[in-house]
Amino acid sequence: MNDNTSLMGEKRIIVAIDGPAGAGKSTIARSVAQKLGFVYVDTGAMYRAIALWARRTSVDWSDMHRLEQLALSAQLELPGPGRILLNGEDVSEAIREPEISEGASKVAAVAGVRRALVEKQRALSSEHSIVMEGRDIGTVVFPEAGVKVYLDASAEVRAGRRAEELKARGVEFAEADLIREIEERDRRDRARPHSPLLQAPDAVYIDSSFAAPEQVEAEILKLVRSRTSNGKEIHRATC
Repeated sequence: MNDNTSLMGEKRIIVAIDGPAGAGKSTIARSVAQKLGFVYVDTGAMYRAIALWARRTSVDWSDMHRLEQLALSAQLELPGPGRILLNGEDVSEAIREPEISEGASKVAAVAGVRRALVEKQRALSSEHSIVMEGRDIGTVVFPEAGVKVYLDASAEVRAGRRAEELKARGVEFAEADLIREIEERDRRDRARPHSPLLQAPDAVYIDSSFAAPEQVEAEILKLVRSRTSNGKEIHRATC
């Protein structure tokens, strides 16, 4: 791991990237973290892991009490970009199945699950500067984060990206269903009573619909460096 304290001495920096499914958060956050030498945290993978564990143990995705218990007891580790361990097992591929993706959105709407995983997410920042992406990082998990980005894209563009991802993995799908699924997930994420998908008032809005990943990455890196080199106070992780 690179030294990630060089930008501001000993301060640990939180870069929060929020946005809807398919906006490019994972790709951009992973790349930004690598360039900065920060730890990358994919919070969506954590919710997917709980959905997977629930499915494996025959816990219904609407059973709020049992889902909360799973989230509280889950041992989640993020040993590297794109990888997640659930109770010691590498489930990085298993959580990407379309069924589990759908379940993750339902599981994420459970207040007890969100509370449990938010605490785990905050704990990840206790030792390292991080780039964390999700849907409530800048509003709930780290509202004090000094760098906040809301990454967006049109539903059509996001559906197209999802189609390319599924094709690359050899997963069969009906293209006509993708936009509908994206829009339904958006509605569910924005309408849930606990930690809904929102743009933080102080987050910088970036539309990635027609921008190359390199352009988006450069814009975020410029933002991070401007806020860590001109004397502005950046949230120190003290969890």
